[in-house]
Amino acid sequence: MDWLAPVVIQLQHLGPWAPFLFVLIYIVGAVLLAPSFFLTVAAGAMFGMWRASIVVFFGASLGASAVYFLASPLAHSRLMARVTRDPRVAAVRAAIVGDALRLMFLLRLSPIVPFNILNYALALSGVRYRDFAIAFVGMIPAIIMYTYYGQVVGDVAELAAGVAPPRGPEYYVLMAVGAVALVVSTALITRAARRAIRRQTDTLL
Repeated sequence: MDWLAPVVIQLQHLGPWAPFLFVLIYIVGAVLLAPSFFLTVAAGAMFGMWRASIVVFFGASLGASAVYFLASPLAHSRLMARVTRDPRVAAVRAAIVGDALRLMFLLRLSPIVPFNILNYALALSGVRYRDFAIAFVGMIPAIIMYTYYGQVVGDVAELAAGVAPPRGPEYYVLMAVGAVALVVSTALITRAARRAIRRQTDTLL
């Protein structure tokens, strides 16, 4: 936030270039694990809810893609090979790859899971980029809600100073849906991992 907030505040004075530069900042922020919540809410304050939702979706999608292409080669590195020697880790990883699209959509739908950390976790799991990208659709509800809150506040400087956006009923509805999505995705991963471990055990026997 020390470097991010002043840069975002200055964007307000750049006229038609502001959305394009905001997308670039979102990409850099995704790679550097900057707080995406602040960026999304700030976009609502600068551009209004609907315009900001489009800008943020493009920024978040491109940022997540940048993380994927930077981190996914490490999924096949020697370091990851050492980690996945543990059959439990290998089973969880196989579970994610085997049902990637549905699981990633559920994880994207949940605002409880931090956007930037999730990008790296999924990229390192070895999923295909096609599934990784299709699952971006799951980000849309949270993006619309946070940009709406930014529009309500209407002042990037106040957000940078720590003013909390108001939280209406839609916030708690989305959190509840996100919690359910997280529980379901965790249950699916656990069940698939158990099946994978059982198959490995049967093979050894």
